[in-house]
Amino acid sequence: MTVANQAGRKADTLRRSPLAARADELAARSGAAVALAEEPFLTQVNLRVHPGSPAVARIEHALNLALPHHEPNLVSGDETAAALWLGPDEWLLVGPDGRAPDLLPALDEALADSLGSTVDVSANRTALRLSGPRARDVLEKVCSLDLHPRSFPPARCAQTMLGRTQAILWCLDRKPAYRLLVRNSYAAYLADLLLDAMQEFAAG
Repeated sequence: MTVANQAGRKADTLRRSPLAARADELAARSGAAVALAEEPFLTQVNLRVHPGSPAVARIEHALNLALPHHEPNLVSGDETAAALWLGPDEWLLVGPDGRAPDLLPALDEALADSLGSTVDVSANRTALRLSGPRARDVLEKVCSLDLHPRSFPPARCAQTMLGRTQAILWCLDRKPAYRLLVRNSYAAYLADLLLDAMQEFAAG
């Protein structure tokens, strides 16, 4: 949404995340056993490049991150700056709010004449953080993946269905904590789904 300032000289952009109006509700329905919160406005850049391309080394240097490609569904980096494997030649780069304007030119320079693409998809998805001792139990109610730490440990991600919506699921740590990247239009649905699954542990 954009509005003109009082002097009418300039239009200022006002951002509002998909779940901004429900922040207090999410906090109130969270507890020691499991907590749910939105992590809005993360930088998200979709990167496509062949893993054998000479551009990969330049991209990794620009990112100060390795692009995981030796094994599917790996994540390099940490929750502040990471590269998520989405496919044999596709990664999602995730970072703090506002990084895309600097990141995209650096990536395009690293690609140079190599075949590949970079697209800012930050406005496409919001992130939900599900954490706490019972977080995995909650996810298992809405996800068919094997989420046992032996199969889905930290630094793993997967594109999967959560209920009736597609999302990117990322295990952050062993507490456990998960980051769920979901399309903005399905954020309210996913929040409701998770809150319903959390009710069993509300007193925990």
